Amino acid sequence: MPRRGETAVVPIDAASGERGGQERPKSERHRSHGPGHHGRHGPGHQHRSRPPPPPPPVFRPFRRWFPFLVPLFIVANIVLFVLTMYINDCPAHARAAGAAIGGSVGESATAQGCWLAPELGRFAFQSFKENPLVGPSSATLLKMGALETSKVTKDHEGWRLITCIWLHAGVIHILANMLSLVLIGIRLEKEFGFMRIGTLYVISGVGGSLLSSLFMVSNISVGASGALFGLLGSMLSELITNWTIYENKIAALMTLVMIIVINLAVGILPHVDNFAHLGGFTSGFFLGFVLLMRPQFGYINQKNSPLGYPMGVTKRKFKIYQIILFVIALVILISGFTVGLVLLFQGFNASEHCSWCHYLSCVPTSKWSCKAPSNYCMSSQLGNQLNLTCQSTGKAATYVLSNPNNTEAIRNLCVGLCS
Repeated sequence: MPRRGETAVVPIDAASGERGGQERPKSERHRSHGPGHHGRHGPGHQHRSRPPPPPPPVFRPFRRWFPFLVPLFIVANIVLFVLTMYINDCPAHARAAGAAIGGSVGESATAQGCWLAPELGRFAFQSFKENPLVGPSSATLLKMGALETSKVTKDHEGWRLITCIWLHAGVIHILANMLSLVLIGIRLEKEFGFMRIGTLYVISGVGGSLLSSLFMVSNISVGASGALFGLLGSMLSELITNWTIYENKIAALMTLVMIIVINLAVGILPHVDNFAHLGGFTSGFFLGFVLLMRPQFGYINQKNSPLGYPMGVTKRKFKIYQIILFVIALVILISGFTVGLVLLFQGFNASEHCSWCHYLSCVPTSKWSCKAPSNYCMSSQLGNQLNLTCQSTGKAATYVLSNPNNTEAIRNLCVGLCS
């Protein structure tokens, strides 16, 4: 997006017409006297030609940063995903569950429990029925720090609001998010530096987690989508607050709004947590007014003018509307996060008080249903006999366990029954 300040700024003296306000020496002004004049050395003397002056340095009003934090974030996300798959160890858990169940049912659970087990070993993925994003089990994600509202409200594990933004549910999930982070995050870090973009990324991610935990009470949430939408929101507010330094303003605004609308529209599909997207986008939008405000162009020109050059009326560093937007955004951020955290730790369920809000995350059509697949089962046990009923589908089945105390085996049976 071109800025007016990216061109060279070289002062010109109006009186002499020379750059930098310097008058040409008298000897240079009278050096040429016409074709018949050869100077005091005579016509046979050849003058040495003076080398041309070096071109003035290009003046850039805003510093350019070397991006290292966003690539570090990408590496951290990938390392954590690999670590999650290592801890998941699908083949070992499937064998243990199959042995606990016993019989033909146990052998079937062992054989069908993992995907690509011969090729990947302990890094094998859960079955596609359990995790269509090609990744670990929900139990492993919870162990690693995934967000579940009950863990935050009842067990006081508020740290999950932060840890969940570094975890991903599968290979497809992490590839999509990291590609978006490369395209958006590196550009922003080049322009605004690692401190501002790092702060914006984390706070936006927490904002997405907070709104998700208030509306999606029964779901497990992981992923950097909230933080990524925060970066998109900050790009919009940065364009608004720094409006005067941009060229082609309307075209830039329309392009950015179109990108944001398309990405938010994807969130109405099933199995996508659009509340995390909306929370991250809103947080990033207001953070952009606070963290990404630029000094106005006239102030930069005056600050970098050469000594002795007339500067005229002293310019303010920021425009009045920038300061007003800064104050309003800061107040909204502080009050919004405070109210949201208080409601969360009080066990407030926002979906119960808003009958239409669920349409913000999923719109049901004839092609899909918005009912989230639930792997929760009602169980009753008598000795080694286990009766399971899937809450989401109503299916029921009876199993005989060789080890009735193996919770991992019971969980796998519930997953298979609900799939």
